[in-house]
Amino acid sequence: MAREKKVTFQLLMAVGTAVIGSLQFGYNTGVINAPQKIIQSFYNETWFDRYDEPIPETALTSLWSLSVAIFSVGGIFGSFSVGLFVDRFGRRNSMLMVNVLAFVSAALMGFSKLAASWEMLIIGRFVVGLYSGLSTGFVPMYVGEVAPTSLRGALGTLHQLGIVIGILIAQVFGLDVIMGNATLWPFLLSFTFIPALLQCFLLPLCPESPRYLLLNCNEETKARSVLKKLRGTSDVSSDMQEMKEESRQMLTEKKVSILELFTSRVFRQPLIIAIVLQLSQQLSGINAVFYFSTSIFETAGVAQPVYATIGAGVVNTAFTVVSLFLVERAGRRSLHLIGLLGMALSAVLMTIAQALQVQVPWMSYMSIVAIFAFVAFFEIGPGPIPWFIVAELFSQGPRPSAIAVAGFCNWTANFIVGMCFQYVANICGAYVFIIFTVLLLGFFVFTYFKVPETKGRTFDEISAGFSQRPAAGIEKPPEEMNSLGADSEL
Repeated sequence: MAREKKVTFQLLMAVGTAVIGSLQFGYNTGVINAPQKIIQSFYNETWFDRYDEPIPETALTSLWSLSVAIFSVGGIFGSFSVGLFVDRFGRRNSMLMVNVLAFVSAALMGFSKLAASWEMLIIGRFVVGLYSGLSTGFVPMYVGEVAPTSLRGALGTLHQLGIVIGILIAQVFGLDVIMGNATLWPFLLSFTFIPALLQCFLLPLCPESPRYLLLNCNEETKARSVLKKLRGTSDVSSDMQEMKEESRQMLTEKKVSILELFTSRVFRQPLIIAIVLQLSQQLSGINAVFYFSTSIFETAGVAQPVYATIGAGVVNTAFTVVSLFLVERAGRRSLHLIGLLGMALSAVLMTIAQALQVQVPWMSYMSIVAIFAFVAFFEIGPGPIPWFIVAELFSQGPRPSAIAVAGFCNWTANFIVGMCFQYVANICGAYVFIIFTVLLLGFFVFTYFKVPETKGRTFDEISAGFSQRPAAGIEKPPEEMNSLGADSEL
């Protein structure tokens, strides 16, 4: 039975407040890039004050690399700790509690210049990475559980929209005329305390996840009351029925630990899909493109490359909005396939343009077009979809552990790309994007054959699709299994 798509103020309030955590993740991902030279000067001055000599080039490179990469290390630890919070304290309360980490990191980074301590800055980056890793688990889970089935994909995309808006804000605030200067860079890094303050004020006004209330706390009356506010109707029987059905299944599966997740054959297929989808996001080459964008814009003769980079950020944001409107029409699987294939073609175009840039000067502009196309296709599929589809692939019992594992894989891949890309780029030169082309095509093939379409399906229906396998004594013909990956309407 089709359900009415209704967006209430309470639902928008809950989702919008949660997505502040996504914005924080995006902001702290992009904020360190613009003031790079200024912060390196701070490192040099501090070193000179301590040791009466300029900082060695190798030490400066090491300190800067650590300042950037430690964020991902914090994210790895944070994402793997999601399950420790959400079942014990609830989804909403977990988001509220971890804002303490945002305040601590803001204080450490904000006062690092005053204290003449790069150690404070690096520790602050680790702490805000810890916060961001936890947020990348909390936000998609909470949004997926408060949203109605018919709007779950569109609202789930808001997590990625929050991330790209955060990156764009960091790029704009990082301009020299705003906060990316020698005077205000500590405030640029510590700006994270303002969204945290806003979230601390708004979260108590938002409801707890009705799924958590019913399935984890066994509070049916409270869950029903929350659903009525979220849906804007007194008739929430279909939602309650869906959750009760999931509750009955939980009596047999109960809470699933990370170890059980890996050892159980029941969860093997959705777990592999969740991990590969996360890898398809981070190993797509999107970070490499942003790394190269400024130098490509400079080669193309753009007077202010930083503004062109901000332009790429605007494209990033615009196509995330496009994805938001498409995800419930075209479906998750279809958009992911389109995004992967489009990125692969853009990577080929980028490789050709970079290889011929010296001989054919106008190829620099082709590189710019390729970059914008690459970013656009990323936000259509591989950007938003891996974050929320993981929450859809698992029922309540294994969901926290699955999101923790998926987040851990995402952050680990992020860290590997950040640490290794420069070395690979030095070896391969312009042809480095061929590596990403091969990876993207591989992810496309995997998605086509293995990833189911979750559009319009309840959590219970998606989980049941994976359980109906020969191992469970049910033979499914290949064409029926393939329908799990088709864009079929229920």
